[in-house]
Amino acid sequence: MVETVRVVVVYHSGHGGHTAKVAEAVAAGAAQVADTEVQLIRAEDAPGRWDVLDSADAIIMGAPTYMGSLSAQFKAFMDATSSLQYAQKRWANKVAAGFTNGGSRGGDKQTSLIQLMTFAAQHHMHWVNLGLPYGNNRSFTNEDMLNRDAYTLGVAAQSNIDQPADVTPPPADLRTAEFLGKRVANVAKELKVGRAVLARG
Repeated sequence: MVETVRVVVVYHSGHGGHTAKVAEAVAAGAAQVADTEVQLIRAEDAPGRWDVLDSADAIIMGAPTYMGSLSAQFKAFMDATSSLQYAQKRWANKVAAGFTNGGSRGGDKQTSLIQLMTFAAQHHMHWVNLGLPYGNNRSFTNEDMLNRDAYTLGVAAQSNIDQPADVTPPPADLRTAEFLGKRVANVAKELKVGRAVLARG
């Protein structure tokens, strides 16, 4: 059974485009799954693209972490969903996942991922976690491992604040982002096919 899955990556990026690079990696990962359509939408443009978001099977959300929280621009997007998407439960039962990026290894990025997960729950969405073990936490591991900074709710990339986006975040973080995108697309496909089968049964 062929079911086309629509994945939307909605994100905000600032300070040199580092988070945009993570968003592109997430989208590239989702695109690796057969019969998957992927679109990238900037959070600032989302109010003009509600139709695309409302018709998605999965929405992967991301923004930089500033001062221990999601960026104001992304929060504005979240708040803008309250009048239609939240009120009418337009995103109920869609798949959701998230990513963030910051200059520090920790930098309270977990707070941002929790914000995204809570937002998805408010919309009655199904949250998909990262699905990877902790990365660089043993004497024989290294910085080139997936999930090198050891998060579980989503991707928490790290970009040195004194380097441009063509240098950082490092390849390991981008591969981790690709992993998440592919994982979400696969989960969305499983749900869509399963629902189609149940509807016909």
